[in-house]
Amino acid sequence: MSPDGTYSIAELAALADVTPRTVRYYVAQGLLAAPTGAGPGARYDEAHLRRLRLIRRLQAEHQPLAEIRRRLESLTEDEIEAIVDRPPEPPTDSALDYLDQILGAGRAVREPSVLFAIAAPLPAAASGQQVGRIALPTRPASPVADRSQWDRIELDPDVELHVRRPLSRPQHKKVERLIELARQILEEDPS
Repeated sequence: MSPDGTYSIAELAALADVTPRTVRYYVAQGLLAAPTGAGPGARYDEAHLRRLRLIRRLQAEHQPLAEIRRRLESLTEDEIEAIVDRPPEPPTDSALDYLDQILGAGRAVREPSVLFAIAAPLPAAASGQQVGRIALPTRPASPVADRSQWDRIELDPDVELHVRRPLSRPQHKKVERLIELARQILEEDPS
């Protein structure tokens, strides 16, 4: 830390247990405010460090970045500080506990057929709608648009692949290979 109480990107990354690349990515995605200054002279303060620690905690709870962004936008710096200073809640013991947490305490039905219905894709199921014996929780529409989109790739007239973009370069190469292999398999003669 410098005498003025700020950090370089390397110092900030080390304190938050992330890479400098991750810090830059979060700034680009709007999860962190831009630093003071630019280039090698860029400086980050305690607010940046608290936000990074909160992001890491929410990621440990398996929250997607879009949800983390929405939460961060609704919190003041004092609220972020209070959350970061509070010890994290212990992890849940089972998948059912996780479902209870997501659906609301006591709402996950513990019957295998119903749990399968929860885990299976729910076509056109809107929030607040009844699906089988489970009412999906109503979620307010996020005011922040996700910075990703889904691409639909037709592999065969009856088979399609859905891919969330953007992808990293290695992921893109894997998806392209998957598409190629899937099309080859689907074109094989079933004799």
